[in-house]
Amino acid sequence: MGAPEAAGTAPGTPGATAAAIHRARIANVRQRLLGPVTAITGYAELLLADARKDGPEAVVSDLEKIAEAGAALAALVEGLVATEARGRERAPEDPAAVQSRLRHDLRNPLNAIRGYVEIVLEDLEETGGTALRGDLDALWTECQRLLWQIDVIVDFSTGAEEAEIDDAEAAMVGDLVRTIASARPRGAEAMLKGHILVVDDDPSNRSLLVRRLARDGHRVAEADNGEHALRLLAAEPFDVVLLDLLMPGMNGFEVLRAIKADPSLRELRVLMVSGQQETQGVLRCIEAGAEDYLPKPVDAILLDARIHACLEGKSWRDRERAYLDALKAEKEKSEALLHNILPAPIIARMNAGETLIADRFEDVTVLFADVVGFVAISSRLDPPRLVQTLNTIFSAFDALAREFGVEKIKTIGDAYMAVAGLPGTRPDHAPAMADMALAMMAAIARIETTGDRWQLRIGVHTGPVIAGVIGRHKFVYDVWGDTVNLASRLESTGRPGRIQISEALARRLARRFRVEPAGVVAVKGKGRTPVHVLLGREG
Repeated sequence: MGAPEAAGTAPGTPGATAAAIHRARIANVRQRLLGPVTAITGYAELLLADARKDGPEAVVSDLEKIAEAGAALAALVEGLVATEARGRERAPEDPAAVQSRLRHDLRNPLNAIRGYVEIVLEDLEETGGTALRGDLDALWTECQRLLWQIDVIVDFSTGAEEAEIDDAEAAMVGDLVRTIASARPRGAEAMLKGHILVVDDDPSNRSLLVRRLARDGHRVAEADNGEHALRLLAAEPFDVVLLDLLMPGMNGFEVLRAIKADPSLRELRVLMVSGQQETQGVLRCIEAGAEDYLPKPVDAILLDARIHACLEGKSWRDRERAYLDALKAEKEKSEALLHNILPAPIIARMNAGETLIADRFEDVTVLFADVVGFVAISSRLDPPRLVQTLNTIFSAFDALAREFGVEKIKTIGDAYMAVAGLPGTRPDHAPAMADMALAMMAAIARIETTGDRWQLRIGVHTGPVIAGVIGRHKFVYDVWGDTVNLASRLESTGRPGRIQISEALARRLARRFRVEPAGVVAVKGKGRTPVHVLLGREG
C-alpha cells in the first residue's frame, strides 16, 4: 500500500482513498464476525442461566468461565469499532499487522470456550444431566465453525483495488449486524405467550433468536427469506413477526408491504429488525404499518418488552373484537325480536328517527280468527301442553302469513288478528287474505290433542283503517276503525268451521272464489248486516 494518510488529508487524495478502504475492511470484518460471536455469547448466557436455575451446580463455575471467554470474544469484535474510528483520525495501521493480531486474539477465547465445553460435557456424563446438552452442542458447533472461518473472515488482502468505496458504504457495512446482544431477559413468567415467526437470512442469528423465544414459552417458527415467510403466513396464524429489514432477494420492506396488502394479514403485528443508522428504511417501514423496530444488535430485554407489548396489544384487540362481535350478536338478536313485533318498514322509520307513526289506509282486508271451545279444551290440558298446542297453531298461522304476504297484528288469548294491504299497499289484498283464511282452516284441521278436534271461527272484512305504533317500552303496531270492528263481529257471530265475510268483501272475491249468502247478523252500531260464507276458490 502507499504511504500512510496523515490526519486531515483532503478527500479524494490517494491517502484518503486508502483510509476509506481500510475502514471498509474493518467494518466488513466486524459485520461478519458479529453474527457467530453473538450466537456464541448468547448460547453461553442461556447455558449459565439454565444451570443456575435447574443445575447441576457442578458445572456452574465452568459455564461462568465460558461466559467470561465469550465476553472477551465479543469485546475483541466491538473493539474493531475503535480501530475503525482511529482510521478516520489518523493513518491506519498496517493491515497485515492488524490481520495477524486479530486472528491470534480471536483464537484464544475460542479455544478456551471449546476446552470448557469439553469439561462440562464430561461432568454431565458423570451426573447424568442432559438438559444442557442441546445448547452445549450448538455452542460447540458455533465455536468450531468460527475457528474454521477465521482466516477467511479476517482477511485484509482482498478488495484493495476497490478504491471507490466511500465513508457512507463503510458505515453501512459496519451496521449490518444480524445479531442479538448478550443481555439477560426479564422474567419469562411475566410475558404473554404467543406464536411468533422469525424471519432472518442469517442461520446463527435465527437459531439463537428462536431458542430465546422458545425458552420464554413462545411457539416459534422460522423462515430464511421473504418468500418462505409469506408461505408460512398463508399456512397458519401468527401473533407477531420479527422481520429482518436487509435480506437478499425479497427484503423486509417488500415482505411488510405484502403482509399489509393482504386483508387476512393486515392486523398482524410486525417488528422490524434494523441497523441503527438505517433511519430512512425504518421510517418507511413504520409508515407502511410496522408496529415498531429493534435496532441491531438487538438487546434481549428490549426484545422481550417489544414482544410483550405486541402480544398485549393483540390481546386487547382480540377482546375488543370479541366484545364488538357479542354486541353485534345482541343487536341482531334485538333486531330479530323487534321484527317479530313490528313490520320491517315500521322499524326502518323508527330507526330513521320517527317518534310518532300513524297512517291511514283506505283499502285493506282485516281477519279475525278464534279457536272454538278453547276454554273447555284448556281445562283438560296441563299448562305446558296447552301452551305448546297454542304455539303450534299460531306458528302455523305465522308461516301462512309469511307465505301470503299478510301482516300479523297480534294474538289475544286464543284469537288471531291479521291485515293484508299494510304497511305496504298491495292491490290484491282481498284475495290474498281469502287464501290465507282457507289455508288456516286446513291447518287447524290437521291438529289434534288428546282426541280433541280443534276448530276456528273466522271473520273477514275489507275497508279503511288507521294504523300506528303505540307504547314506549313495549311497542305494539295496531289498527283501528269500523273495518276492524266489523271483522271482529263477523268472527264472533260466525259458526265453527266457517269463514264469515262481509258483503263488500264478497263482491271483491266474486268470480275467483266460491261465496254464498248466509243471511244477516246483528252488528252493534250497524244493525242487521248481510253476511256471506267463503267456501273456496273457483275451480
